[in-house]
Amino acid sequence: MSKEKHHRDWILRRCCGSVAACILTLFVVVGFIVLVIYLALHPSKPSFYLQDVQLRSIDLSDPSLSLDLQVTIASRNPNDRVGVYYKTLDAFTTYRDEPVTVPVSMPSIYQGHKDVSVWSPVMSGDAVPVAQYVADAMKQDIAAGYVLLHVKVEGRVKWKVGSWVSGGYNLFVTCPALLATSGSPFAGGAFAASTASGVGVPAGVNTTVSLKFTHPADCTVDV
Repeated sequence: MSKEKHHRDWILRRCCGSVAACILTLFVVVGFIVLVIYLALHPSKPSFYLQDVQLRSIDLSDPSLSLDLQVTIASRNPNDRVGVYYKTLDAFTTYRDEPVTVPVSMPSIYQGHKDVSVWSPVMSGDAVPVAQYVADAMKQDIAAGYVLLHVKVEGRVKWKVGSWVSGGYNLFVTCPALLATSGSPFAGGAFAASTASGVGVPAGVNTTVSLKFTHPADCTVDV
């Protein structure tokens, strides 16, 4: 009987040890998963900067607007341990909250820790319909010698921690692009801004203005 009791005690100790080891392993795994989820769900959002805008042409013919420009936009991943997958990215330009170029897809990339990425999409809109007040405001701005556009980027991002990749999150980026003339809007310059008669522009006059990007700008980012 003593041998059987000793054997039962040995089996019981083995079972208890195995259960304790399993529980400890489970706690370690759960803790790691919690850490991964915490890092994945609480990363610092990437920073975006509008570095340059090359405005090629504006043709304002009521009630539509044709615009052609190339922008250089950079992003930086500020995280030490979290990578960023930019899965889809579409860039377009707005004026007075109205889209004035067609969305352009930018290359999908992976951005490592502290990395910086740069895109230079060409955006254009051919005879984009705009509201009358938008057309009038554009004419006034051209006459005043400045135009404030907004370059926007929308897409989906994923966070990467080790080999784990999160689900997708919506990304919204807005960059102010102030363009201004160095002198009179009716002086010689870089591109033709063709306008019909309207506010601030004499009837039948095609103006030639020089609107240049004034300075790099920080962008607002929402994820």
